[in-house]
Amino acid sequence: MKKLLFFSVFAMIFSLVSAQEAVIEFKEKEFDFGTIKEEDGTVTTTFEFKNTGNAPLIINGVSASCGCTTPDWSKEPIAPGATGFVKASYNTTNRPGPFRKSVTVRSNATEPTITLFIAGDVTPKPKVEGNN
Repeated sequence: MKKLLFFSVFAMIFSLVSAQEAVIEFKEKEFDFGTIKEEDGTVTTTFEFKNTGNAPLIINGVSASCGCTTPDWSKEPIAPGATGFVKASYNTTNRPGPFRKSVTVRSNATEPTITLFIAGDVTPKPKVEGNN
């Protein structure tokens, strides 16, 4: 009888603990800067998300698809019901033309890897005629 009670309590605690999950929900997963000027330099957008789960959400890391894109993100655990952010900055200098870059978010959420995208079209800076 004691063994049955012990295993029943253990199973109940295990099911409660395993039911604790973080869920990350982004408002949007893509952002288009539209047409931007090369001379504008770095442009930034912020992707907001909410932890709709019942356990703290931890962003383990964020990586960009190239060196022209720099990510930043919420470093502290995000409590259930709270919001966080992932920022993506794109450096337009010497990069005229259309672009589409990805930012990969890794976390402890039920969907552990999410890819965000930024896009736009960089118009080249005007050429300056030299005096020869």
